[in-house]
Amino acid sequence: MQTRYGHLTYCSNIHPGVSWEEHFRELKENLPYIRREVAGDEPLAIGLRCAHEASLELSRPARLQEFRQWLDDNRLYIFCINGFPYGSFHGSVVKDQVHSPDWTTGERAAYTKRLFKILAGLLPDGMHGGVSTPPLSYRHWWATEEQRQEAVRTATANILDVVAFLIDLEAATGRFLHLDIEPEPDGILDNGHDFFEWYEHQLIPAAVAYLEEKKGYGEEESGNAVRRYVQLCYDVCHFAVSYESPAAVMEKLRQTGIRVGRLQVSSALRVDLSDRKEEKLEALAAFNEPVYLHQVVARKAGASPLLHYTDLDKALSDDTSGHAEWRVHFHVPLFLESYGLLNSTQPDIKEVLAIQKNEAFTDYLEVETYTWGVLPAPLHVPVSDSIVRELTWVKKQLDTDGNE
Repeated sequence: MQTRYGHLTYCSNIHPGVSWEEHFRELKENLPYIRREVAGDEPLAIGLRCAHEASLELSRPARLQEFRQWLDDNRLYIFCINGFPYGSFHGSVVKDQVHSPDWTTGERAAYTKRLFKILAGLLPDGMHGGVSTPPLSYRHWWATEEQRQEAVRTATANILDVVAFLIDLEAATGRFLHLDIEPEPDGILDNGHDFFEWYEHQLIPAAVAYLEEKKGYGEEESGNAVRRYVQLCYDVCHFAVSYESPAAVMEKLRQTGIRVGRLQVSSALRVDLSDRKEEKLEALAAFNEPVYLHQVVARKAGASPLLHYTDLDKALSDDTSGHAEWRVHFHVPLFLESYGLLNSTQPDIKEVLAIQKNEAFTDYLEVETYTWGVLPAPLHVPVSDSIVRELTWVKKQLDTDGNE
């Protein structure tokens, strides 16, 4: 929906369905109700999650036209697609396979191009659109730094192939679409620092050579093209897990001229371990579920380096002596600041939204709480009502005074 501070949507990765038939059935069951509750008679945006299998079906012109007509009939519209998870995202173990296939593969590039073609057929006139995507690869798949750097070079080349594709797609259709890279803990681009380092010192230099050969671009034109077609997907949960200051990230974006394709409004678990540690760790164990990765970044008292755990069970089984705080990659509901003894990174969301209200660094805001099915039982609420509550909370934060 349109707000004073950008279009607000939610990501349909909350709804199951690997095939298009399955996922479309979920959308038809939930979206009309959500639109009425949140937007009334106004149009509502949907951030589409389209798995590989679904994308093959939706690429058929008849299917795409059927979906576009249904969107129009129900006062719904799409400006972004979540292209991070390629396969199953519900009902089976996902863990690190959410990155597979990664950007070292042709499968990832082909899938992403397919999503862009779908988005070009759905995007309302006068709007730009983005496809979010993994942070190159999962860093623990690469045993040595040399292997990891080779993975980065291959992934960067594949991304530049998509940039060339987007240049041609815009020329052919008039649709401006961009690839939104989403840093995530334990991705090769683990955090904002990794993202900016890669973007400035690897992506842009590689683009100069690549686009000179492919398009005859000069150095400045190549840099401008990269900044146009490769943007940041700023997931608030991910940046908060890495203890990154929203204000510092915004300053770096200003300095580099990198754009934010979308803001994913999401919240992580935050655990103050300065008191009642054993009780809090016991409470946290209820979130140790088997489907998704729940990376933990621990901060010790003083100036010690941050400690990284690949999953919550690894952190819970380690010696926590001297640990002052944990941030846990678990997309908890936005509208709750605490869960008994546990807190959330909701203050980071409020800070980011305050910045957006002050300077509007992106056109698009997407709620991305997808863990309803694996939350501890006391937090279970019907999916549609959960989404309504999330979107309503964000709308209230965007009000003039931000009061709830």
